[in-house]
Amino acid sequence: QVDPKDYTFSGLKDETVGRLPGKVAGQQFVIQDCENCRIYIFDHCATVTIDDCVNCQIFLGPIKGSVFFRDCKDCKCVVACQQFRTRDCRKLEVFLCCATQPIIESSTGMKFGCFQYYYPELASQFKDAGLSIFNNTWSNIHDFTPVSGENNWGLLPETAVVQDYVPLPSSEELKAVRISTDATKSIIPITRGRRQKNSDESCLAVFFAGDYTTANARKLIDEMTGKGFQLVQTKEVLMKAEDAHRVFQQSASEFIPLLENGPVVALEFNGDGVVEECRSTINEVFSGTKVFVSESKASASQDVDNFYNFADMQMGM
Repeated sequence: QVDPKDYTFSGLKDETVGRLPGKVAGQQFVIQDCENCRIYIFDHCATVTIDDCVNCQIFLGPIKGSVFFRDCKDCKCVVACQQFRTRDCRKLEVFLCCATQPIIESSTGMKFGCFQYYYPELASQFKDAGLSIFNNTWSNIHDFTPVSGENNWGLLPETAVVQDYVPLPSSEELKAVRISTDATKSIIPITRGRRQKNSDESCLAVFFAGDYTTANARKLIDEMTGKGFQLVQTKEVLMKAEDAHRVFQQSASEFIPLLENGPVVALEFNGDGVVEECRSTINEVFSGTKVFVSESKASASQDVDNFYNFADMQMGM
């Protein structure tokens, strides 16, 4: 028998509370009427609602469905979810991983950054919540109630550090979770999203489903960002033969048989000379693996557009 009290934080003030990995196990969670609290849910949930909270710092592990903030203000959060919504909120600062387009409504002073966090159980919690670490539209915010001449939301500074917003827990119980907020360890690849690109040269690399797809994609990200290039966006999505023709064009026939194995993982890198560097890195590091990579600077931006236009339609963006 599930006791709702085990899945609720209500009416707390000046407290640090949380749930350890394995303690929520996919249930719904409710947080309401909390003030000056630090709240950490180190597990996956079905849905989370957060109502009437003021000046709280909140970490929410992967959420299979939606997280909904209502009537909250001055809160700082780290959140991973399928759907993100706010209504009647002000001054929320959120490091976000969201599989679909985040929506704000009647909310002002909202700031968003890319989710960055690690603890050992987090990868399997993403799987349990049915979320891909590569599907993160954190910066593609839809404002349901825009006000002419005003902007209700913006992006956090690129230099923003999670720990300055949501500090590590200080309570003995929660200290047991082995957390790192080091960006290079983040379970979610850190992307530029909608920020201004540094260069007009981008490159598309696509890995096909197999035993090492995630590891290979992460390896390429490490190699490329280590050389000073920037990761703009990532996507994991199923493709059909007709999609392959649209995206891979002349080389489609080479890749179509690989599509039956499962979803592809696509990465967009940006920077001067990125196509050449990406091609040579893939040849050196992934010589035995079939990878689609843009052929030239001239075709690369079209590759990126072709892929993401298809992927956004797939994801119903």
